Amino acid sequence: MENAVQEFYVRFKGPAETPFEGGIWKVRVELPDQYPYKSPSIGFVNRIFHPNIDELSGSVCLDVINQTWSPMFDMINIFEVFLPQLLRYPNPTDPLNGEAAAMLLREPKTYENKVKEYVQKYASKDAADEADAESEDDGELSSVASFDEEDDEEAAGKMDDV
Repeated sequence: MENAVQEFYVRFKGPAETPFEGGIWKVRVELPDQYPYKSPSIGFVNRIFHPNIDELSGSVCLDVINQTWSPMFDMINIFEVFLPQLLRYPNPTDPLNGEAAAMLLREPKTYENKVKEYVQKYASKDAADEADAESEDDGELSSVASFDEEDDEEAAGKMDDV
């Protein structure tokens, strides 16, 4: 089958000592059939306020995933290095969320408070659980031909507490 995509979800915790600390996000990962030679597609399911993450779609603007991907990288790199670094060191000069970028540049304290507000509203454990329930209702979980449900649960289980 050509252009098969494997899709699964990972629970991602906001990095310590950042305004994202305490937040839990559900992150959708789509692996193209050329993975690991082609980069995965990463998207936040529950909302996050960050200059390099589109608030509505959850798309992530991250060079290492989009342009400089290497087959040497793997999922652990994304969830233990790349995403935490992105949340720690946002790049307001290359924004997907212009409001967050402008706020970070002009009023860093206001930006930090808005991030914390979003964490409270959209990234609590309950919010992440709700995002889980919604995507299960939509039938999105493991609806992928090349990824049977057992493999999906195993992969999700291994990645669950990243």
